[in-house]
Amino acid sequence: MEFGNKAGSVAMALAAFAASAALLYWGNGLEPLWPLMWLAPLPVLMFALRRPAWQGALVAAAAWMAGGLNMWNYLVRVLQAPAIVWFADFATAAVAFAAGVVLMRALARRGAVWRAWIALPAVWVGYEFARNLWLWPHGSAACIAYSQLNFLPFLQLASVGGPWAMGFVLMLFPAGLALAIDRRGSGQAGRALGATVGVVGAALIFGAVRLTIPQPGPEVTAGLIASDTNGGAPVNHPGAPTQSLFADYAQHAEQLIAQGARVVVMPEDMGVALDSDVTQVDAIFQPIADRSGATLVVGMARIGAAGRHNEARIYTPHEAVRSYDKEHLLPPWETSHFTPGRVRTFFAPPGTAASEEWGVAICKDMDFTNPARRYGRAGVGLMLVPAWDFNVDRFWHGHIAVMRAVEDGFSVVRSARGGYLTVADDRGRIVAETRSSSAPFATLLARVPMGHSRTVFDLFGDWFGWVAMVLVVGALARLGMGRRG
Repeated sequence: MEFGNKAGSVAMALAAFAASAALLYWGNGLEPLWPLMWLAPLPVLMFALRRPAWQGALVAAAAWMAGGLNMWNYLVRVLQAPAIVWFADFATAAVAFAAGVVLMRALARRGAVWRAWIALPAVWVGYEFARNLWLWPHGSAACIAYSQLNFLPFLQLASVGGPWAMGFVLMLFPAGLALAIDRRGSGQAGRALGATVGVVGAALIFGAVRLTIPQPGPEVTAGLIASDTNGGAPVNHPGAPTQSLFADYAQHAEQLIAQGARVVVMPEDMGVALDSDVTQVDAIFQPIADRSGATLVVGMARIGAAGRHNEARIYTPHEAVRSYDKEHLLPPWETSHFTPGRVRTFFAPPGTAASEEWGVAICKDMDFTNPARRYGRAGVGLMLVPAWDFNVDRFWHGHIAVMRAVEDGFSVVRSARGGYLTVADDRGRIVAETRSSSAPFATLLARVPMGHSRTVFDLFGDWFGWVAMVLVVGALARLGMGRRG
């Protein structure tokens, strides 16, 4: 009999582990199937509520680690990070997930069902928020909220609480289901299920309504260009090789302008320009802006007396050239080569109202809630983003910028080598998109709104992340009181 009980327990543990790991593997990562993420924690939670704490913690941590194998190829082979980096990232996340599961179980065992309901979401979001603030150099990029980029009604919750609110509800749903199943036959089951459905339903109704409200302001026709020639690698030689590449881009920019583009965005770090070369580079693009009245955004590596910067140069008609230096650099390659920028660049192009300002950021900057939120607070309605992706991450990394658009109330025009040319509005809808490998010089032309929408996240920032931390403290305090009782 004892052997049978142990065998049954092991079988239950393996089933819970396999189910959650599979749901996490396919429901999260670079190309997620978003419905799966809503159920991914459920098998582990149902197991943990009926088993000893150590067993629940072990199965939860193991499932999260196994689910994280969907990022192994990207981190270790594509980005060439040491294997220990993958292990450290996902082991830390696995410990946080397991801690949330154990806290939820402990509170449920003590009859504190409502505290148990919010325990896992609070612990998880508290961990994601702390990681974003202090623990690693990639900002919010690994948040589970990015698994939902294609679920537009739910994505609108980012306008209220950013990825933190979305992650909280994503964890709240399976926690509520697990408690309802565990307490089936009691009034607590119905209340837990009703509250869970109510919260998710309210979030989706809010999102559905928000999607019906048009973005304010007029539209502008945006042109995008990117070339994956030579694998999309930048031209590393200043002078003639870089200027030749820029001349090719300029030719395609003029073609897009002839078709109606009023702004043209090109990728980041396309070539190298020394201080002594910048005048010649400007001579390629500034005359196009002056003749056409269009704005051009050009990415390059700028090397000079002030250091080496990953720079976007902005050419507007009959005005001095502006520039923006990338703030958030990709370690270790960019951090060892470039000096990070510290200043936002925004402007009102000729022919637009002063309230219709545009802003510029570069690629990885959009993995972070700032500087995007600072642009949003300044009233920017259109963000122009030169970028460079790695093909395999074209959906995930290319669309992280879309969440910034929803959070901060602006449209995004993002042109990436090794990825997508993407135009999205402030609701996260993809207005137009094409792959950079679709032609030797891929181009895209689309009309996009350029008015700013004020959002709660825009005004109050990461407030929901701090709320999650307070809820963790409250859950721990309730657990301590239960033990003393």
